[in-house]
Amino acid sequence: MERETQYKKNSITLIGAIGLGTGVMISAGIFALLGQVAELGGKWFPLIFILGGIVTGFSAYSYIKLSNAYPSAGGIGMYLVKEYGKGTLTAFAALLMAFSMVINQSLVARTFGNYTLQLFDVGENSYWVPILGVGLLILAFLINISGNKFIQSFTSFVSLLKIIGLLIFAGAGLIVANFALSPAESSGQAPDTTIAGFIAAIALTILSFKGFTTITNQGAEIKKPKKNVGLAIMFSIIISLIVYILLAWAVSSNLALDKIIEKKDYALAAAAEPALGNLGVWFTVIIAIIATISGIIASVFAVSRMLAMLTNMDLIPHSHFGMPGHIQRHTLVYTIVVAMVLTVLFDLSRIASMGAILYLVMDMIIHWGVLVKLKGEIHANRFIVSTALILDGIVLAAFLWVKIQSDILIVIVSIIVMILTFIGEKWFLKLNQS
Repeated sequence: MERETQYKKNSITLIGAIGLGTGVMISAGIFALLGQVAELGGKWFPLIFILGGIVTGFSAYSYIKLSNAYPSAGGIGMYLVKEYGKGTLTAFAALLMAFSMVINQSLVARTFGNYTLQLFDVGENSYWVPILGVGLLILAFLINISGNKFIQSFTSFVSLLKIIGLLIFAGAGLIVANFALSPAESSGQAPDTTIAGFIAAIALTILSFKGFTTITNQGAEIKKPKKNVGLAIMFSIIISLIVYILLAWAVSSNLALDKIIEKKDYALAAAAEPALGNLGVWFTVIIAIIATISGIIASVFAVSRMLAMLTNMDLIPHSHFGMPGHIQRHTLVYTIVVAMVLTVLFDLSRIASMGAILYLVMDMIIHWGVLVKLKGEIHANRFIVSTALILDGIVLAAFLWVKIQSDILIVIVSIIVMILTFIGEKWFLKLNQS
């Protein structure tokens, strides 16, 4: 099997890595998930982004310690190998991460479609949403085959552009609302908020922060990785948290809670109209388009490299299907094709729910490995890692409880995916060893 990977040492700067991290995070994370967070968390939903940032901060500690000890282009895949060896659990958890990233790509793609259509009078639930989403995925593929230098320059520039744009939107919205700190009002049509729902909403905010993990996949390519991977992760989370809080506050101040929930797939555009008029809607939609484009390019860039590394470690099956070129090019194709299928078949709520479940399970496996398997090697603070593990467990349990009551199908599908992935990997690795 061909082993060329095209990893280029020192090809990504610290700024480039931060651009990749924020590029993934500040995309569907705020544009698609804000309304869903409000639906679960109620009128104080802006606070949930702060709680999500705190949980993510605890989780990030494990990844920073791992990246300092084992900088690698394999990122999470390599960390799992260090924790559990080249076995079924490693392959299972790594694929859960890859699946959650591909799911995120379809989330971003549908978000792109939903926001773009706000510029046209085509009605809701239009078939144009998946069509535009698939078109964005094709664009992401074409850009990703252009190489690291272009990708990091493009994502860094666009990440800066969209952050400035979103801060302008948030600032304008808060000025219109006189910087009021009152919660989103409701006409009485919004669903009642429960404690379980409030905690479950944190799972979606964690999903909006999880883009920091894409930075770990560039460990072998980032300059001074033992220093810069951790710095890139911390700066990406902090920048994203600031943007999320200001945007959630602006939306909460300008749109009733029931309207935020009703327009949850494009809540920012809906909030722009009463605050800033039609010009505000256009401005918000354009920023959303820019954000989703950069987000999906950065995500595809990271997951295709992770899958290539897993292939090179003989942890997942691979077939060229007659395609020319190196393995990473093939995994790029697989990533795009699967994301296209999800974009066509599922709505935003279900895509986000499945992504959150798979990611949290994988995250807990990472923390357990740091806490138990590598306790004598990387000298991580056991209190911080234990807290991250417990918080993940609480959030996942609450999220599953809420989804069992409201949409049990997506819980069943997620469980089936995990079972089939584990069994499939066990069978594949057994065949490879025989």
